[in-house]
Amino acid sequence: MFNHEPPGYPCPFCYLLSGGSTSLDRPEDVVLRTPLASAKVASHGSSGAVIVFPNAHHENLYDLPSADGHAVHDAVRAVAIAMRRAYGCAGTSIRQHNEPVGGQEVWHYHVHVFPHHPGDQLDALTAADGAALRRFL
Repeated sequence: MFNHEPPGYPCPFCYLLSGGSTSLDRPEDVVLRTPLASAKVASHGSSGAVIVFPNAHHENLYDLPSADGHAVHDAVRAVAIAMRRAYGCAGTSIRQHNEPVGGQEVWHYHVHVFPHHPGDQLDALTAADGAALRRFL
C-alpha cells in the first residue's frame, strides 16, 4: 500500500542491523537496540540527532504493524529522555516522513529525534557523537 521502494532496494538500516558498515552508518552508531526497534546517531543533520526505526523492514507508516510502531514509539521516548539528561537540552522534537512528497528519502520507516536548546537553529547544526546518549540508554 502506497509503496515507493524500488525492486532490490539496498536498505541502509537493514544492512546496519546485520552488522554492515558504510561511510554514513557504522555498527557503533547504534545507541539502542531492543527486540523490535533500534536507534542510531544520525549521519547528517542536527547535532545530537538520533534516528529510531523498527528492526523489521517496513517501508512507511502505512505498512507498520502496531507492535513495531509501539516499540519505535517507546524507543523514541527513551531517546528523548536520554537527550534531556545527556545534552541538557531544553526540549526535543520528532519528525517522521512518508512517501516522496512527504519528504521520505530512506525506504524503511524511521523517526528523527532532535534535541533543542533556546535559540538553536535546528537546520544549521552539524552531526554529533552519540557517546553521551549511550550512558543513559
